[in-house]
Amino acid sequence: MPVRYQIAGRGAAEIVTSVETGVLAGALAPGATLPPVRSLASHLGVAPATVAAAYKSLRQRGLVETAGRNGTRVRPRPPLATRAARRPTAPPGTVDLSAGEPDRLLLPQLGPRLLRLAATASEPIGYAHSGPWPELIALGRERLAADVVPVRDAAVTVTSGALDAIERLLAAHLRPGDLVGVEDPGWANLIDLVAALGLKTVPVPVDDDGPTVDGLRQAIAAGVAAVVVTSRAQNPTGGAVSPTRASALRKMLAAAPTVLVVEDDHAAELAEVPLAPLAGAGGAWAFVRSVSKPFGPDLRVAIVAGDEASVARVEGRMRLGAGWVSSLLQRLVVQMWQDDAVAAGVARARTEYVRRREALLAALAERGVPARGRTGINVWVPVPDESAALATLRDRGWAVAPGSLYRLASSPGIRITISPLGMSDVDRLADAVAESVAGELAASTRMSR
Repeated sequence: MPVRYQIAGRGAAEIVTSVETGVLAGALAPGATLPPVRSLASHLGVAPATVAAAYKSLRQRGLVETAGRNGTRVRPRPPLATRAARRPTAPPGTVDLSAGEPDRLLLPQLGPRLLRLAATASEPIGYAHSGPWPELIALGRERLAADVVPVRDAAVTVTSGALDAIERLLAAHLRPGDLVGVEDPGWANLIDLVAALGLKTVPVPVDDDGPTVDGLRQAIAAGVAAVVVTSRAQNPTGGAVSPTRASALRKMLAAAPTVLVVEDDHAAELAEVPLAPLAGAGGAWAFVRSVSKPFGPDLRVAIVAGDEASVARVEGRMRLGAGWVSSLLQRLVVQMWQDDAVAAGVARARTEYVRRREALLAALAERGVPARGRTGINVWVPVPDESAALATLRDRGWAVAPGSLYRLASSPGIRITISPLGMSDVDRLADAVAESVAGELAASTRMSR
């Protein structure tokens, strides 16, 4: 058997439960290979169709994935709140550049704003008066309009962050088995979400100017029902949709009006390049801007603009579940948007992130290491072997993210988050990255001889 954990069950539902139990307990670790269908069927004394049905159910729920010749394996991040998933990923004694989070020291301090909010808060809000806060919607419209997002005739609402908005949009428009165009490499959380919703990913290659024209053309030809695009600070490569690329993509989307277009502008005020939106190019569309990167991940607030039907579906699903985003959080965001000191702090953070990112890119270039990072807080470094690169960097005191979390069909790489990186450590990190890449290339050359 390819795994030591003994899967049990006489029916498909029991087999699914057994696999889930193994994942929860940590006995089936991320990446663990499950037994072949016929092998497990023989071991359990059931028909191969029973095991096949169980594996299909596990795939639809996003717990496992088909790995070609490697069979079926547990996804790198299955949608289960296991104890292992909550542990820090960085080994003790290393500098953690793997998290993808903003620098906490560069985030606005919430204390003074919370005190001000407490002093101005009105009576408690009840069910009848809940929902999108009017002042937040009005300010959101102004800010989006300033970035040429077509909000004049659009509907606007509020969700609990960008991923919450994307989940509600995909669930409202699509059905299990539908195809979704996803950037490759792309946001790991989105890739996992698509799998958990029972949808199928179609990889769309990205470069420094956003999704490639050929990549989107092929995705549309493949029959995608939706495509999700990162406007700026693409995770993990740092790409940003340029005006020229946006023009080409808009023409293509105009010819495919049935495709839902979701734009994720998570960098928002931190982005140092102008926005080139795709919003309104086709039929159904949604533009999502969260406040997590510039103002703090704990502020679970995102503004969503889109066509009336799409936004109505998002609000309808929210009413059936969470209900609404806390008016306290919404009012706090309003206060921060209107605070000149907060705006100045975000501007300083933007400048600092550019300084750290460009310093690392320059240091890597000096050492002959190609890397990408046009915008945002991450740098993507192509490597021949991710495991070897991670091990070498860990031995040198650095923890970075494996590219496998972000890739579908693209080549291997590692993601380095620059937000915790001190300028005095840039050269030391660049030396370690260069060493890891050089070591892998040398090993690869020896093996090819």
